[in-house]
Amino acid sequence: MSASTVLAAGARAVVLLLAIASTAAAARKPDPLVNARLFYNDGQYDQAIEAAAQAAANPSFASSARLVLGRSRLERYRKTSVAGDLDAARGDLRAVDPRALDARERLELQIGLAVLLYFEEQFGAAAELLDPVVDASAPLAPDARERALDWWATALDRYAQTMPAPDRGPSYARMIERMERELARDNSSAVAGYWLPAAARGAGDLDRAMAAASASWIRAALTSDGGTALRADLDKLVTQAIIPEKAAKVPSRERRQATGSLTTEWDAFKAAWTK
Repeated sequence: MSASTVLAAGARAVVLLLAIASTAAAARKPDPLVNARLFYNDGQYDQAIEAAAQAAANPSFASSARLVLGRSRLERYRKTSVAGDLDAARGDLRAVDPRALDARERLELQIGLAVLLYFEEQFGAAAELLDPVVDASAPLAPDARERALDWWATALDRYAQTMPAPDRGPSYARMIERMERELARDNSSAVAGYWLPAAARGAGDLDRAMAAASASWIRAALTSDGGTALRADLDKLVTQAIIPEKAAKVPSRERRQATGSLTTEWDAFKAAWTK
């Protein structure tokens, strides 16, 4: 799990890879479209856009090419924040005819539209569009499910942050429930390992947030990188959000001491559970 920001209010930039077409499917597609997908998967978005634009000239594959164009422009926008890419991506994705796509491409289109909504700060709609996609996205790439889950949680978190604090509970309860299910399904999920304590913190349950972060610290050894990325995220979440918010609940004259005590306890826990 990549660490782009650590507080529950922050967006986490992740890329959902377009699946490379199967050999049989590739044989039916023009070379520029196959190349566009390969460039996209390699993160070469300028080249992907150029190749997809060539493929779009063929009416038989225009919608597939527009899909790759839109996804590539969204990823380039994520890196550069050039507004023109967001506008162009919107045009590309809206021009796609879903009837001309295969099942995998229709799934990619739904993901692309959700990411577009996220960048347009329509966080609630983005979360709703992504919700049914998480499970279905698994065949797209080895880590596609994790990435879709991360996008969903990030969108739902950003949506909750637009509400007054007393109204955020249902969104975080929904996130907690899904992350609990995800950990029951796959206890090595780094995304669920982060978002469960982050959502508990967002819901105001700081004791559970601390307990969940501690459990995720131990469980992080099961993740693909041995816990390096997840533990970095958890450490920032605990030290920059959970501990300060727990300390803020004591009288002001005691907050420095409370912060120090909680930090010492956390450091001791990390040392005891880190090889």
